[in-house]
Amino acid sequence: MNEKNEKNPATEFNGGMLAYLGDAQFELLVRKKLILKKGKLGELNKEADALVRAGSQSKAADKLLEMFTEEELSAYKRGKNIHTNSVPKNATALEYRKATGLEAVFGYLCLKGDTERMEYLLEKGFFDGE
Repeated sequence: MNEKNEKNPATEFNGGMLAYLGDAQFELLVRKKLILKKGKLGELNKEADALVRAGSQSKAADKLLEMFTEEELSAYKRGKNIHTNSVPKNATALEYRKATGLEAVFGYLCLKGDTERMEYLLEKGFFDGE
């Protein structure tokens, strides 16, 4: 990624774009993780909905912050600091900003092609101790 001809996804795209992609990537990884548990579809859907909420993502971001690499932290800050006029009813503005930051990290890792790291962060942030 440090070669002269390659661009760094953490700086090539703004925080909103990284979060936009990361939101979709995160939900896909959560669904993959849950479907492997082989539960009933309704239960899996409830669990997925709970995990993709801003409150859950915010708590996970707090846990993961010290684990982020320099590039991941850059993506997190860029996502967290984007300005938006809307906040979901089930979250505070700070929770929403932290969740957006976490999604930006997943967007950055998706562009980088680092599925293993995304799965590691998902496990540590949301499922550690299960």
